[in-house]
Amino acid sequence: MQLEIRNLAKLYDHKRGLAPTSFTVNRGELIAIVGHNGAGKSTLLKILANWIIPDGGSALMNGIDLRNRTAVAKNVGFIPEVPNLFDVFSVEYNLKLFAALSRTPFLRVEEILGEFNLLPFRKTRVQSLSKGLKQRVNIGRALLADPALLILDEPTSGLDFEMTKEIHRLLNTMHAAGKTILFTSHRPEEIKSLATRIMVLHEGSLIFDGSPAEYFRSETHEKLYA
Repeated sequence: MQLEIRNLAKLYDHKRGLAPTSFTVNRGELIAIVGHNGAGKSTLLKILANWIIPDGGSALMNGIDLRNRTAVAKNVGFIPEVPNLFDVFSVEYNLKLFAALSRTPFLRVEEILGEFNLLPFRKTRVQSLSKGLKQRVNIGRALLADPALLILDEPTSGLDFEMTKEIHRLLNTMHAAGKTILFTSHRPEEIKSLATRIMVLHEGSLIFDGSPAEYFRSETHEKLYA
């Protein structure tokens, strides 16, 4: 799988959300996208997930335009910072609903319930779950169609230490299984322990793209956390 970003751009009421940005992602990379609030991180992820439409440029995955909703449903799993689940329904119903939308066999729901240790909660309403469990359901939902690309916006935001470790374990497991992963984070220790590559956005522009070793000894890192 190769993701090719060409001059992707977005404006919000004449204010730049994402400057024309270009980069390539190869299969199996685990990329941390870093930057202050308002830097353009969520905008970039939402464009790739087809949640918002860019004002210019393109995003191609193996040559397929990600503005194609069917292609996104099959190839991209998106986990937003705020889980997009139906709180009044059970965990199982949520997974079956999203499985139906992506035309995924219900057998896959059973697999996800088992893989993510959700079997004890299958009949529990989502609104009754802790934030950590909701995030586990949210990640499981995104993996229903077994997408090649997984995109996570602040996956450990607001989680306690134990649940953060659990999410890190899940990310490492998925990466070891060959998934390509892009995630945003404000936590230097999380970035250092997970990422194989780091990209930094500042005021909508890509200002750094390199290895974790290069990033943590760069002026960019020093300025970002000064």
